[in-house]
Amino acid sequence: MKVVILCGGKGIRIRDLSEELPKPMIPIGRYPIVHHIMSIYSHYEFNEFVLCLGYKSWKFKEYFLNYRLETTDITIDLANSGKVDFHKEHKIPPWKITLAETGMEAMTGCRIKRIQKYIGNNTFMLTYGDGVSDVNIKSLMDFHRSHGKLVTVTSVRPISRFGELVVDGDAVKDFQEKTQTSDGLINGGFFVCEPGTFDYVSEDENCSWEMEPLKHLARDGQLMTYVHDGFWMPMDTTREYILLNQLWNKNEAPWKT
Repeated sequence: MKVVILCGGKGIRIRDLSEELPKPMIPIGRYPIVHHIMSIYSHYEFNEFVLCLGYKSWKFKEYFLNYRLETTDITIDLANSGKVDFHKEHKIPPWKITLAETGMEAMTGCRIKRIQKYIGNNTFMLTYGDGVSDVNIKSLMDFHRSHGKLVTVTSVRPISRFGELVVDGDAVKDFQEKTQTSDGLINGGFFVCEPGTFDYVSEDENCSWEMEPLKHLARDGQLMTYVHDGFWMPMDTTREYILLNQLWNKNEAPWKT
């Protein structure tokens, strides 16, 4: 089963960081966030990926074409025609990656339609290239198979952008920053889709997965949700970029596999 990752957007809300890099290539610690997302799936033995590229697509190609060079110690023998020996201390992930050019201006639904040829008549997973979570992919898949509908979306409780006050009358008893909200669920990505999903998207570059396709799937009774109450965070802003890196650097990243 292939995992489709939407990586083509321009990252306007985090433009101060994405001016040089597309948002999925912005690093958390040593690795770009898309690498972290792929590692989540790989932990559950999903190792075939289709990356829907657009903005600065060559940055993805440079990274994965030079992956061993980027991540492994090497010895260069200049006296022997520049012979390069790659050391084996670093484990190379068993990934097969299709880097698909899906257009500079295409919206998410159009990008999904344009990679249909790489999926064929098979179930596939789908997510965004800018969010990490400790979602259990196996449990998500088991839930999807249990209901027989076309699409499962993982719903999450967003991280509060403000500190949460715990009050008793007029007295503040506790103050908690960066907590997940207790009310309301939102689209957290981490979809599972049947091939019939492609009937709901089109080659129209204005086709946005989050608009008419998901609305039509819901109206047709073909959209179910897997509720994830654990950690989930997107990297939409510089503040979130800093928080994710702080978690990683402190070895407190819940998504680390």
